[in-house]
Amino acid sequence: MSKGKVNLAGEIETEQQVMKLSDLQIGARATVMAINDVNTTTRRLMEMGVVPGVSVKMIKAGPFGDPIEIRLIGYNLAIRRNEAEAVQVEI
Repeated sequence: MSKGKVNLAGEIETEQQVMKLSDLQIGARATVMAINDVNTTTRRLMEMGVVPGVSVKMIKAGPFGDPIEIRLIGYNLAIRRNEAEAVQVEI
């Protein structure tokens, strides 16, 4: 059963949490909501498919937490944690 609240129409409203991609736990899935601080690095991420609406999954992190590996649109992508901080996701 889905977690959430039941609204007046009797529909279940699920609670959604917005966070930075860098804060996503290993194994968790999320949807990209926005790219903040657009610059050459974030433009490159967008060229590689990290765009609003895309589903991502956190695969793993390096030994000291950097880089992180995410899975999106059929491939894995390793990015620096500070680059992932500019990506806003919703779980």
